[in-house]
Parts: sequence; C-alpha cells; structure tokens
Amino acid sequence: MSHVRKGDLVVVTSGKDKGKRGKILKVVGDRVVVEKINMVKRHTKPSQKNPQGGILEKEGTIALSNVLLWDEKLGRGTRTRVVVEDGTKFRVGVKSGTKFPNPGL
Repeated sequence: MSHVRKGDLVVVTSGKDKGKRGKILKVVGDRVVVEKINMVKRHTKPSQKNPQGGILEKEGTIALSNVLLWDEKLGRGTRTRVVVEDGTKFRVGVKSGTKFPNPGL
C-alpha cells in the first residue's frame, strides 16, 4: 500500500513547487500527477481532435518521495503508517494519529 492514493490531498516537499498543495489525479508507478502542480508545456501538431495544434499546458509527474499526505489537524504534511482494524487497512498519521480514508476503494 502506497502512502498516497488517487484523490488524496498532498503537499509537495521539494522542487520548484515546494509547499504547494493539490489533489492527486493519477498514480503512475513511483510517480504522481498532482492537480495544478508541476505544469509543463506540450507542443502538439494539428490533428482531428485538436485541429489548431499549438502549445498545451498540462500537469507533469512528481516523484512519490517528494509528496506528503496533508493533515488538516496538524496543518502540514505528515508521514503515515498502516494499521489494520477489523480486517480493514487504514493509513494513520504518525504524530497526530489522524485516520485517513482510502479513496477509490
């Protein structure tokens, strides 16, 4: 179980977008795509889908190690551990003890 999942609110811990928060749109292997973070420009040729072509801005990927789950209780990012209760896995904040739901299950 990864420490973050699709739909989680995360904070970026390093890089040009350090300190910014956003929702995870997609997890791709050991990288994540975060909403409105790490915007990159993509040059596209004209096609049937996009007859104009041109330059599109979209989210790039960020390494999993560079994001932390956002903890509202602490007001900052937090590390998590996995706890099993009644056969169900939960992610729990190490310092705050906040239980994080598992989105997408």
